[in-house]
Amino acid sequence: MKKPITNFIEKYFLHFNAAALVDAAKGYEEQLNKGSKMLVSLAGAMSTAELGKIFAEMIRKDKVQIISCTGANLEEDIMNLVAHSHYKRVPNYRDLTPQDEWNLLEKGLNRVTDTCIPEEEAFRRIQEHIVKIWKDAEAKGERYLPHEYMYKLLLSGVLEQYYEIDLKNSWMYAAAEKNLPIVCPGWEDSTMGNIFASYVLKGELKASTMKSGIEYMTFLADWYTENSTNGIGFFQIGGGIAGDFPICVVPMLYQDMERTDTPFWSYFCQISDSTTSYGSYSGAVPNEKITWGKLDIDTPKFIIESDATIVAPLIFAYLLEM
Repeated sequence: MKKPITNFIEKYFLHFNAAALVDAAKGYEEQLNKGSKMLVSLAGAMSTAELGKIFAEMIRKDKVQIISCTGANLEEDIMNLVAHSHYKRVPNYRDLTPQDEWNLLEKGLNRVTDTCIPEEEAFRRIQEHIVKIWKDAEAKGERYLPHEYMYKLLLSGVLEQYYEIDLKNSWMYAAAEKNLPIVCPGWEDSTMGNIFASYVLKGELKASTMKSGIEYMTFLADWYTENSTNGIGFFQIGGGIAGDFPICVVPMLYQDMERTDTPFWSYFCQISDSTTSYGSYSGAVPNEKITWGKLDIDTPKFIIESDATIVAPLIFAYLLEM
């Protein structure tokens, strides 16, 4: 098997963050080879950055066993699937004035760095169908987690009429096909979360129709307990709640549940562009997590201080060449 990415990074990525990238990729490979499972957390706007083009293949090839992501990443992969041709790239985004930004708003274009998401074609196109699924569940007295509703939406086929990219490039569809476990903490902080809240405020839906973050944590606790025999690694893209929420399941089980046989995370890697200072979780170095009972002294730990849109595809490409 030809391994052009592997050969390239092993030849040229020899020092500093480049070397950390190679070490982290090899550590991830070692985890999979010894039968460990891997959690990947997605922060930021990785779905809008079209990480799905390679992350979907990681899912199909069983290189990731559970995902933690923000509500934005959950929905934005689907938005890209159904509205890609309506997105607008703004390569000169650093030069935009407040008036330029207002003009984008008036056109229904919500900017994420150099990419504008079209409100009508993306948000409203999904809203029309997801609201029906929410209401149908409530009418039946059923409750689901946020990602489970999204899986129902994708697998129902109602969005097929809108597809604008190759389906193989949607990581959410790949995950839905496998019914891959997802943890989506703070889902309310997303467009679909805001829309759901608006229907609750209007009295058209009950808040209880959507399962909560506490239920995500208890689900994760059970999943971790059942799957940690050979270790579970933690590959964190960015910081924030997508990373901090799931990593806390270990000290919760060990300290609060007093299950002192709970193993620590068996591998940890974070791709971060945050400054290591001032108490931010995103900027915390891996060793700090030892003091919180998340990582062991001997847990393989890596931090790559760089842009995740560059680093993550290279590591994933390396793993897919295994």
